[in-house]
Amino acid sequence: MAEYFVFEIAESLLGKLASNLYEQVSRAFDLYDDVQSFRDTLSIIKDVLLDAEEKKEKKHGLREWLRQIRNVCLDAEDVLDGFECQNLRKQVLKASGTTRMKVNHFFSSSNSLVFRFRMARQIKNVTRRLDKITADGSKFGLERIVIDHSPLQRREMTYSHVDASGVIGREKDKEEIIKILMQPHPNGDGYGDQSVCVIPIVGIGGLGKTTLAKLVFNDNRMDDIFQLKMWVCISDDFDIRQILIKIINSATDPTISVFPQESINNLDIEQLQSRVRHRLSCQKYLLVLDDVWNNNRAKWIELKDLIKVGAVGSKILVTTRSTSIASMMGTVPSYVLEGLSVENCLSLFLKWAFREGEEKEHPYLVDIGKEIVKKCRGVPLALKTSGSSLFSIFDLERWEILRDHELWNRKQQKDDILPSLKLSYDQMPSYLRHCFALFSLYPKDFGFTCAEIANFWATLGLLRSPFGSQKIENVGKLYINELYSRSFLEDFEDFGTVYYFKLHDLVHDLSLYVAKEEFLMVNSHTRSIPEQVRDISVVENDSLRHTVFPKSRGVRTIIFPVDGVGVGSESLLETWIKRYKYLRHLNLSNSSFATLPNSIAKLEHLRALILDKNFKIKRLPNSICRLQNLQKLSLRRCLGLETLPKRLGMLISLRKLYITTKQSILSEDEFASLNHLHTLVFEYCDNLMFLFRGAQAQLPSLEVLIIQSCGKLECLPFHILPKLEVLIVTRCLMLILSLNSEIPIQRLKMKYLHIEQCPQQLALPEWIKAASNTLRTLSILNCHCLEMLPEWLSTMTRLKMLHIVNCPKLFHLPCDLHCLRALEDLIIDGCPELGRKCEPHSGEHWPFIAHIKCVSIGETRKRKLLFQMLSRLGLNCTQ
Repeated sequence: MAEYFVFEIAESLLGKLASNLYEQVSRAFDLYDDVQSFRDTLSIIKDVLLDAEEKKEKKHGLREWLRQIRNVCLDAEDVLDGFECQNLRKQVLKASGTTRMKVNHFFSSSNSLVFRFRMARQIKNVTRRLDKITADGSKFGLERIVIDHSPLQRREMTYSHVDASGVIGREKDKEEIIKILMQPHPNGDGYGDQSVCVIPIVGIGGLGKTTLAKLVFNDNRMDDIFQLKMWVCISDDFDIRQILIKIINSATDPTISVFPQESINNLDIEQLQSRVRHRLSCQKYLLVLDDVWNNNRAKWIELKDLIKVGAVGSKILVTTRSTSIASMMGTVPSYVLEGLSVENCLSLFLKWAFREGEEKEHPYLVDIGKEIVKKCRGVPLALKTSGSSLFSIFDLERWEILRDHELWNRKQQKDDILPSLKLSYDQMPSYLRHCFALFSLYPKDFGFTCAEIANFWATLGLLRSPFGSQKIENVGKLYINELYSRSFLEDFEDFGTVYYFKLHDLVHDLSLYVAKEEFLMVNSHTRSIPEQVRDISVVENDSLRHTVFPKSRGVRTIIFPVDGVGVGSESLLETWIKRYKYLRHLNLSNSSFATLPNSIAKLEHLRALILDKNFKIKRLPNSICRLQNLQKLSLRRCLGLETLPKRLGMLISLRKLYITTKQSILSEDEFASLNHLHTLVFEYCDNLMFLFRGAQAQLPSLEVLIIQSCGKLECLPFHILPKLEVLIVTRCLMLILSLNSEIPIQRLKMKYLHIEQCPQQLALPEWIKAASNTLRTLSILNCHCLEMLPEWLSTMTRLKMLHIVNCPKLFHLPCDLHCLRALEDLIIDGCPELGRKCEPHSGEHWPFIAHIKCVSIGETRKRKLLFQMLSRLGLNCTQ
C-alpha cells in the first residue's frame, strides 16, 4: 500500500506554472516556449491520473508508471523553483545591493546568461522524460476523469440486525442514547422542524457507531415508543432518490408486497416523495441514517423537508465520522463515542482470538495479548482484526510478531481496521492528503501545535488558500479544523489562536499506511533508506550510525522531532548540504556541532532552517543571509550564540524568526527590511535590555510576539507593531508592560495575551482596554504579586477564554463579569481564596460566572493541558 499523491503534485505544479511570476520570468529569460511545452504535456497527463490511481492495484506496471510521473513532477518542481530563487535575488540586489554584491552576482551561477543556459537544459530534460512517460502510459487504456478528488471507496452497506450477546462494552452507551430518544425534543416538540429530533453519533472508523445504533434500534423499548422504525444505510453518495426508495422499503412490512422492488425503481421522484410522506405522515417514527458522509447542507435540508411529516416525538439517529456533518444535521449535541475500557478491550480481543474458555489453557498467550490490546487503543474493529488474525494459532512467536510489529506493517484484509479508516482518508479533499501523510514523520503520542505543523506544510508548499490571498497561517488552521472534523485528531484543545492536539494511535498507523514509500521515520532498526524517499525524520541517535542515507538528490525534508536526538557530526551535515541541494525543510534541533558550514548558502530552495537547542554553536556564517527563500529561521535556546549574522535584512521572505543571542542591542535597520515577518520570538536573551530602542520604522506584518526569559528587558515597542495579535510574555523579571505616556494606543488588534511570571507587573496594564473589541484569550499565570483584576475587564466583549493560574493573592473577580456573554472557558487554579469563592452554586462569585459554558476550578487536567500546549510553544512554565 502506498499513496503517490501524483494528482496533488501535478495540480500544484500546474498552478505554479499558470502564475504571473512564472510567465514573466520565463519570458524575461526567453524560456517561455520550453515552460509551455512542459505545461501542456503535464495538463494532458493530469486528467488520467485519477483513473490510474484507482486502477493501480489491478493493472500490472501502473504503480511503477505513477512513481515515475511523481518523480519527474517533483524534479520539475525543483527545477522551476529556480525561477522564484532568481526573482528573489534580483529583488535583494535592487533594494540593497552594493557594488561588490553586484560584481559577485555577475560571476556567479546566478548570472542571467548562466541561469538561462542551465534552466533551458534542465527544463528540456524533464520535458523529455515526461513525454516518454506519457507515451508509455498509452498502453494502460486510462480514461480522463476531471474531478477534484479520487472516486471514493465506500464500505459495504449495513443492515439493522445485531447479535447483542456478541457485543462487549457498549451497554452504557446504549442506555445513554435510549435516554435521549425517550426524552421530549429539547427545543419543544411541535410541527415542522420541531417535530423531528436528530441525534448524531460521531467517532473515528471502527469505533462501533453502527453497532451501537443497531443495539438501540433492536431494543424492545423502541418498539413501545415508536410506531415505525426504519434503517437506511447512506454510505455512498447522498442521493435523495435512492434514500427515498430505501425509506419506503424499510418502512414497508416485508410480508406484505405493497410495492414490488421493480415498480418502486420505476417511480419518478414526485411519486417517491408522495409515497414517503404518506407513509410517515402522523406516525411517530425512528429513522436511522447510518454512515453519513454528505456535507452538503442543501441536500440534507431537502431530505429533512420531505420527512418532517411524522408525529410529535419522531427521532432520527445519525452515525458519522465527521463532527462537522454531525453539527450540520444534529438538533442536540453529538454523542461522541469513546473507546472501550481496558477490561472490555481484553474481553473482546480474547473472544476473537480463542474459542470460548480456550484462553485459560494458554495464559502465556493471554499475557502477550494484553500488550497487543494496548496498541488497539480501545477501537473494537482493531481488537477484532488483531484477535481474528491469531485465531487457532498457539505459536508463541506468531503472537510476539504481532505484538512487536506496527499495525500498518501487517497485511490488511478488506474489512480490517486500516482499510476501514482509509475510507475517511479517501474522502479527504486532494489538497489535505499529502498534509496528513506528513504526520508519519513524527512518533506516536507527539503533541502538535497548529502553528508548528502548519509552518511545516507551508515550507513544503502544501497550503493552498480557498479564498485567494488568505494568510498561510489561517489556511493552516482551516486544514487542522478539517482534520479535526473528520475525527482524526484527539486531545484537541482550542486555546484561542493556538490549537494543541495529538493523533490517535490508529490514525498515526493510517498515516504510515498511506505514506510508507514516500516518507520515512528513521530509527535504530533502519538499515537503509530507499532512494525514492524525499522526506525523512530521525527519531533515535543510534540510527545515524547505522543508516545509509539515500544518494538520490531529491530529499526535501530532514527533521529531528524528538528532544535529545540531533546531529553531532559536522561532516555528515556537510554531506547533506552537498548532496541534497533541493532541501526545503531542515530541522537540526538538539544538534551539537560547533559551526554551521558556509556552504549552507548553496541550499537556495531552503524554506525552513531550525537550529534549536544547539548549545555549542557560537556564530552563524553571514552566508546564511543569502537564503532568500527562507521563511523560517529558528535559533531557540542556542545559548552559546554570541551574535546574529550580518545583513539579516536580506532574508526578504522571512515570516518566522526565533532568536536566542547574547547581544544587548539589536539593529532596527536589519528588522525594518523584513516586510513579511509574521512571528518574532526572543528567548533566553539574557543581555537584551531594549527591543529596537528609539525605533521609528514599523514592522508592518508582525502579528505574533513571544518574549521568554529575557531577564533584563524593560519595555516593549508597541508603537512599531500596528498589527500585533498575539503577545506572550513569560519570565521577564524587569519587564513592565506599560506604555510611554507620549505614545498612547487608541486601538489594538490583539486577540491573545499571555502574561506569566512577571513580578514587576502588579496589575494588568491599562492599554489592554484598547483591545476590548478583539481580545479572545487572556491567560495570567504565576503572577504571585497580582492582587486584583480591573473592573474594566468586563468591557472585553469578545473574550472567550480567561485562564488564571497560580495567582495566590488574587481574591476577587470583577462584579460585572456576568456581562461577558462571549466568555466560554474559565480556568481558575492555584488561587485558593478565589477558587473557594467561585465554587459552583455555593461560592459568592458563582453568580458572576454561572453563564460560562466550561468552568474549571482547581481541576489539574485542564491546567496540565494548558501547560502541555505552552511547552510545545517552547514556553517552560512553572506548574
